[in-house]
Amino acid sequence: MKKITSRTIVCFLLALVLVAGTVLFTFKFFAEGNTWSAFSANRHLYTRDVLNTGRILDRDGNVLADYDESSQGWTYGASSSLHKATLHAVGDSSGMIGTGAMTRFADKLTGYNVITGAKPIFPGGRDLYLTLDADVCQTAYKALNGRKGTVGVYNYKTGQIICMVSAPTYDPADKPTIKDDDHRYEGVYINRLLSATFIPGSTFKLVTAAAALEQIDGIQERTFHCTGQVTIGDQVITCPTAHGDLTLGQALAASCNCTFGQLAAELGSEQMESYVKKVGLTGSLSVNGIQTAKSTFDFVSGGQGELAWSGIGQGKDLVNPCAMMVYSGAIAGGGTAAKPQIISHTAFTKGVRTSLYLKHSTKEFISPDTAATLADMMRNNVITNYGQSNFPGLSIGAKSGTAQSDHSDEDNAWFTGFLQDEKHPYAFVVLVEGGGSGSKVAGSVANAVLQAAVKAD
Repeated sequence: MKKITSRTIVCFLLALVLVAGTVLFTFKFFAEGNTWSAFSANRHLYTRDVLNTGRILDRDGNVLADYDESSQGWTYGASSSLHKATLHAVGDSSGMIGTGAMTRFADKLTGYNVITGAKPIFPGGRDLYLTLDADVCQTAYKALNGRKGTVGVYNYKTGQIICMVSAPTYDPADKPTIKDDDHRYEGVYINRLLSATFIPGSTFKLVTAAAALEQIDGIQERTFHCTGQVTIGDQVITCPTAHGDLTLGQALAASCNCTFGQLAAELGSEQMESYVKKVGLTGSLSVNGIQTAKSTFDFVSGGQGELAWSGIGQGKDLVNPCAMMVYSGAIAGGGTAAKPQIISHTAFTKGVRTSLYLKHSTKEFISPDTAATLADMMRNNVITNYGQSNFPGLSIGAKSGTAQSDHSDEDNAWFTGFLQDEKHPYAFVVLVEGGGSGSKVAGSVANAVLQAAVKAD
């Protein structure tokens, strides 16, 4: 009897394991079946390790890439500059670009679904429409003028990314031989907008300013005095010039290191840590399933002096450009913004849509009052410091940054902000590695791209 009982228990446990395994497999099938089917070993979808179906188009229907059955390979858009400008969004047939549509959205190009799998009822591949504007991306690529960096522009109300350019780049239709020690192609496979982090420089003062506005009573009525340097802890914080007496808004326009170093020290490490999380910098955004790199900070280990430098945007601060772009969008959007997306929709080759992508919003990064105050300050930055004449016809709010770089003798140039324009609600970020001046170099790139974006609409 005991033997029968023990065997019954064993059988019952094995049945439980079987049921649990079946449930897990079913869950995984529905959650990850698209990834399984798009694996490059699937000979139904790949010929000589090349995805053999589908087209990739921009938002206006311009073909960015198309599989050619006669040559059993992919053909690309109208010009070499377009190929290079959209490489990190489209990808190449070898799968070297991790954020490229050919790799990340292979299931959508094939028409995969959970019922019929990789052999849909209506075969022949799908058209994948990206939110990108081909002309705006080409403008950004040309404006970078051979320099390393990235440009991102997105609609902070809908989430659609209309420009995503990363450099260095190459023409996937005529791929060069890239050696490991070739400086020209350093980091060429990395999408700098989504997958990299950089020292943010003074663009980070937008975070310190938000924390000060919400946590320090009467901060807008206070006056700060800058003599050109101030000692905080064991560090001497310096400014390029003595700014004299400044309000918070004037300190942001002048990008006064002394003021923002003191503010970071006054706020303390816990508040600074809290705010980089609150405004979404330390999290990872999902851009249609592509996870962005997480920004990282250390407000504790170096004492008050290092905390001051971190509040300025130096020290150990490393920020993802896409996260900074979305934060700028939240400032323009009253404290929240749409989450970025790169897919517009999929369709049959005759144009009938087969999918719909909905807008999703971030949590509230900052209060509506704080957002309105920061937006006014950023608009004032342009009027009083960067020069409205450098952005003709654009009602732009912005913050520049000049950040020290471990990889270049020149500082990295940042420029981030938004358009105050109901018809063109765009937030943007520009990073030019080794570019030097944020407002002059990155700002001129931003102007060229935003002018093209407004014209394209």
